[in-house]
Amino acid sequence: MDPKEATGKENMGTKKKNLTFLRPRLYMLERRKTDTVVDSSISGDHSGTLRRSQSDRTEYNQKLQEKMTPQAECSAPETLAQEEEHQMQRMMAKRSKIIKELIQTEKDYLNDLELCIREVVQPLRNKQIDRLDVDSLFSNIESVHQISAKLLSLLEEATTDVEPAMQVIGEVFLQIKGPLEDIYKIYCYHHDEAHSVLESYEKEEELKQHLSHCIQSLK
Repeated sequence: MDPKEATGKENMGTKKKNLTFLRPRLYMLERRKTDTVVDSSISGDHSGTLRRSQSDRTEYNQKLQEKMTPQAECSAPETLAQEEEHQMQRMMAKRSKIIKELIQTEKDYLNDLELCIREVVQPLRNKQIDRLDVDSLFSNIESVHQISAKLLSLLEEATTDVEPAMQVIGEVFLQIKGPLEDIYKIYCYHHDEAHSVLESYEKEEELKQHLSHCIQSLK
């Protein structure tokens, strides 16, 4: 055989082997470069699907993540601000409720004082009963009534037609602090004495009847 022919056959055999080796790799390379549209009739999905190569999907995910990341960073401060706003709203609602309860308590207390003075203290004073010392029994209750009415008036003035966030009641108590202390010092100082006087009056039938009559009227 001619040496040139033998060499040519060897070269052809080598080329075939190389093509056999390279063919699947070239196919995979083409798949990585292109997208293959899968016919919807094959899979049964009438909407059709788009299948991407692994490299394309990785690139797509990276771009999607880049787009989404700034939004996530912005949403965190926004969520924190919303939580702070909700917390502030809850605190203001609680504060408003406490102020309303405080004012209502003062109204109820003032009403009780008015009833006691009108139905008990004044009738006993008008009767001028011997051995019954109204001042020892009720001390300076009229002064307590007056300062309580003043306190309620200031609280209502500070809160009426005022937005809850703008209502300032601490200044009210600072303003009336001195008169409150002076009046309640006297009332508290005579409290134990008034209790002892009441016990002694209950032992005398006549005085006890007068007191019972006033209490029934109060009820």
